[in-house]
Amino acid sequence: MQSPFRTRVKICCISSLKEARLATRLGADALGLVGRMPSGPGVVGDERAAEIVAATPPPLATFMLTSETTVDAIIAHQLRVGANTIQLVDAVAPDTYALLHAALPAIKVVQVIHVLDERNVDEALEAVQLGADALLLDSGNPTLAIKELGGTGRVHNWQVSRQIVEQSSVPVFLAGGLNPGNVRQAIDSVQPFGLDICSGVRTNGHLDEQKLEAFMNLIR
Repeated sequence: MQSPFRTRVKICCISSLKEARLATRLGADALGLVGRMPSGPGVVGDERAAEIVAATPPPLATFMLTSETTVDAIIAHQLRVGANTIQLVDAVAPDTYALLHAALPAIKVVQVIHVLDERNVDEALEAVQLGADALLLDSGNPTLAIKELGGTGRVHNWQVSRQIVEQSSVPVFLAGGLNPGNVRQAIDSVQPFGLDICSGVRTNGHLDEQKLEAFMNLIR
């Protein structure tokens, strides 16, 4: 079971330098930049994402969310944006992690697992065995005709997520429908290394300082 000294927080769907600065000021550990997706909110162009990455001070992590599934396309996306972490939101071939680590040795690779049922436990543990540096448990549905690969605002089955946390040898982030009203329950139920939030701290699509501050206060 993972029991970090404190729960890390990744603020996703960052769309501007203003939002990045707000998230940083209120204590975010990581910023999420959403690349081109088949559906969902928060997409930011690669040029803007690169500007945000360049302005983000250490030790904050910058997560580039990519829906690309081939090694060459993932690497090209990372080189355009410059983020220090690649977040794979879709399933990839088994050798992808090793090939990415060989090509980009300083870059961490996080695999998203869309938690639908207990079969996802095996999927998550396999990604770890193949070389994922961390996992992120979300509430998308990649089986739909138009894939949902994140940003749904839905809560998934936290009992399944807890099983993954208990068995994973790498850090696990929890995403999906988190907000100031359920964050303490989420931490107590799943005990993740970190939390990932997008819509739960936004109003009309924009990062809301009051909501984010309330969310961070509940965690700290």
